[in-house]
Amino acid sequence: MKLKPLIVMQALAIGSYSMAASAEEPVNAEFKMPALQVVGSEADSISRQTGAVIIIDREEIERIQPTSTEDVLRRVPGINVKTEEESAVVSNVGIRGLSASESKSLILEDGVPVAPGLFIGNDRYFNPRIQRMEGIEILKGSSSLRYGPSTIGGVINYQTKTPDDGVHLSTRFGSFNTREATLEAGGRTESGDSFAGIVATRALSDGFMDKDYRMSDIMIKAGTKLNENHSLGVKYSYYQNEANISYRGLFLDDYKSGRTYNPAPDDYFLTDRRAVDINHEWHLTDNATLTTLAYWSEVSRDYWRYGVNTAASNDAGRWVYTDSLNGNNRSFERYGIETRLAVDHNLFGISNQAEFGLRFMQEESDDKTIGATRANDRSGTLNKYLRDEADSVAGYVQNRFEITDRFAVTPGIRIESYEQKRNVLVAQEVQQQGKVKTNNTEVLPGIGATYQLIPEAQLYGGVYKAFSPASNGTSLVSEDKNLVDQKLDGERSVNYELGVRGEIDRMTYELTGFYMDFDNLVVTGNSDPNLSRSNAGESKHYGLEAALGYELGGGFSVDTNLTWVPYSRFEAGENSGNRLPYSPKFLANVALNYTQGKFSSSLTAHHRGEQYGDPTNLEDIPNDAAGGIWGGEMSSYTVYDFFAQYQVSEQFRVRGAVKNLTDKHYITGLRQGIYVGPERSFEVGFDYSF
Repeated sequence: MKLKPLIVMQALAIGSYSMAASAEEPVNAEFKMPALQVVGSEADSISRQTGAVIIIDREEIERIQPTSTEDVLRRVPGINVKTEEESAVVSNVGIRGLSASESKSLILEDGVPVAPGLFIGNDRYFNPRIQRMEGIEILKGSSSLRYGPSTIGGVINYQTKTPDDGVHLSTRFGSFNTREATLEAGGRTESGDSFAGIVATRALSDGFMDKDYRMSDIMIKAGTKLNENHSLGVKYSYYQNEANISYRGLFLDDYKSGRTYNPAPDDYFLTDRRAVDINHEWHLTDNATLTTLAYWSEVSRDYWRYGVNTAASNDAGRWVYTDSLNGNNRSFERYGIETRLAVDHNLFGISNQAEFGLRFMQEESDDKTIGATRANDRSGTLNKYLRDEADSVAGYVQNRFEITDRFAVTPGIRIESYEQKRNVLVAQEVQQQGKVKTNNTEVLPGIGATYQLIPEAQLYGGVYKAFSPASNGTSLVSEDKNLVDQKLDGERSVNYELGVRGEIDRMTYELTGFYMDFDNLVVTGNSDPNLSRSNAGESKHYGLEAALGYELGGGFSVDTNLTWVPYSRFEAGENSGNRLPYSPKFLANVALNYTQGKFSSSLTAHHRGEQYGDPTNLEDIPNDAAGGIWGGEMSSYTVYDFFAQYQVSEQFRVRGAVKNLTDKHYITGLRQGIYVGPERSFEVGFDYSF
């Protein structure tokens, strides 16, 4: 791990994550496709941020040979993931004590929201594939105010690859009959001012516990420098996956006995996504740049699940299925445009950097329930049909005042305004047909600061107000499924952060304290028994994140991080005093790295502390179908992984990995049964550049 000067330092994550603010500019200074970044690529981008920042580059992603984006994120300080299966088809990420089963953090890809619906739900149904990524930006604290909504925990921005000249082929083979191939191909004009390329992945696996998947992912990029002041970039992506996953897991006795059969062998989660992003960058003057991002996406998610015989399941100690098949099928479409103006100026005779932003977005979804049978698979009676819509507009402004060479203050404000609509076209059960709508506006101020205490230490911190909107299904439907505007505001939180980061000789470090005070966590209704949710929920969360990296010499280095969240509790409602589910007190990562010549390796350890599976803090995991098995206390665990790679020649590299080295048996999550962590597995991969 090569240490960098303090001015470009970032928070250290496990696996020797790069300490540079961004990849260094290429020697030939070729044109790079314009894209919205949450941190930036300038040399001092990190030091300008008033919150904790982590940037993970392509080299470090390749070092740990991840199966999914969540395989990378679980090694980052402050982040807890709830893995339902090893390829992480759906997203379950919690930051700083927020529940990993209810995301309140914004996830972007090249600055574009990836959740199928930010205002209409659901935020879990699409999780970007790690094979197309060359970097990940993670931003917490008051700096995340510039983005939204749902920045309570922070912002995660996946940065996609820009194919280099030529052709690059990566393959991977491993346990569970896993086969994967990724092709990158690109080319540039002789001047370097235009390029086009493709990244395509095909992955197939029988999966741990026979949870098979068949995934295709294609991304096409093109960009051109129109003239000295204008540049344009276009990205098209397509994703398709047939995954044999379900809400249902193992019963407790089968888990204890080490069984690893598929508890729902005929349930399937079918995903299809298409998206287009268009970026334009306009250098108005030497001190002013206007960037505009337009985007469209369309997601379909068909979830086919068989019904169960509860009595027979209890007698058998595992799920016994009927011939009744339910298709919970949803589709989402989004249009959005966002523009940002960055201006350097000298107001009050000091150096300033101002940024103004405006965003318009429209979302729409169809939610259909299809009644089918085993004999008439995946077609049948339309039992329910809902149409949800949301229109939103947001604006923000911030200004960084460089008071002195060492001290800067950045105040800002964001306004989010949105209207949600629900139209029930075909009713189910007691829900009535009809229309209902609601609207809400949130004003979100914040302020942050940085101070260069000494050359070896930079202080940073801030306070800001954040929110996450209640989705249509929560805000517009009551407990008895009647259409009711429940007058739900967004979930609001006031967040505080204070940290220090620096470099001393061969050591890098970062320590951050945080406090989140919710005054409106939307929870089960306690002010009106006729409502399914209420505004009365409150919760508090506080803790520390620490990271330390040290160059031992002789090719060895060690990286560690620790997250401690002693308090993450409901402060009101029927669960008052209870800890939030999927919010462990301790998370820790350690990596011992070795690099010598063409060979490099890492031995890593990931520890997750005890956590609850539901808000009631049920301790004993039930062992019956009637109990639902939604809750219970999950024991702590530690998983060890080993990675190695050897650069045989300039064109050819060999990789290998042993994951879950000690074959640890552990629980990753609870729902209608127990989700089991993957057993020990082996992988080998080859990279070749033509």
